Amino acid sequence: MSLEIDLSGRVALVTGGSRGLGRADALTLAHAGADVVIADILVESDTSAAERYGTLAQAAAAQGMVHAESTVEEIQALGRRALAVRCDVTDREDVAAVVSRTVDELGSVDILVNNAGTLDHVGQFADQQPELWERDLRVNLTGAFNCAQAVWPHMRERGWGRIVNMASVAGVLGGFGQASYSTTKAGLLGLTRTLAMEGGRHGITCNAIVPGIIGTEAFHMANPVMNERIASRTVFRRPGEPQDVANAIAFLCSDLASYVTGIALNVSGGVELFVF
Repeated sequence: MSLEIDLSGRVALVTGGSRGLGRADALTLAHAGADVVIADILVESDTSAAERYGTLAQAAAAQGMVHAESTVEEIQALGRRALAVRCDVTDREDVAAVVSRTVDELGSVDILVNNAGTLDHVGQFADQQPELWERDLRVNLTGAFNCAQAVWPHMRERGWGRIVNMASVAGVLGGFGQASYSTTKAGLLGLTRTLAMEGGRHGITCNAIVPGIIGTEAFHMANPVMNERIASRTVFRRPGEPQDVANAIAFLCSDLASYVTGIALNVSGGVELFVF
């Protein structure tokens, strides 16, 4: 029996896939043989971004579009099909349209990676902003619910599906100054286990990845002193790489993991251990 991860003939939908962890996930799934749809709110015109979020988000959207187009080109160079589509995971009509387009153009949606999320609401509990708390719930938790519910009928019909939710050690350990973020990530673990229980009879597995500190663009933009402090808590005394997370996701999406469901898989360098 071969232990090669082979996703040939599968179609993956990766939210928040234009950069960071999502980009690594998309490329790795493609290397394993899957066709990939990159769904991201940053995949939109500069004008649209400016109207919705202002000039900083306009720049982010432009950068996101560049990353998305580059990723699509890399996937197509592998001989896979790929699309980059704008998707606001908080908008159920938007999500439904993306899933419908995926099925129409690529034939199915077999894999969902719920990677889209927010990580910029930082402040001790008394300073947490109610509007950002609500936004984080909508994006990180309800967004995953929206996407999973949209792909569910297609996976049930085919009798096969893989859903991977991107949680965090903050959802297990809590996060100082991250009340909204850690709460949404804890909620994803409950959603994961419920979907695993309900999906099993239909050939659908659902698992969560629990990353620790990972060297994404967001990590490198943060305070270097704080980054070093957090990294020193890991067993390896360093941050992980996006590829570490992507490798775990590819395994969970493959037939090799057909009897693995409802788990929270730590890809954290042991940050949750008592290290001294």
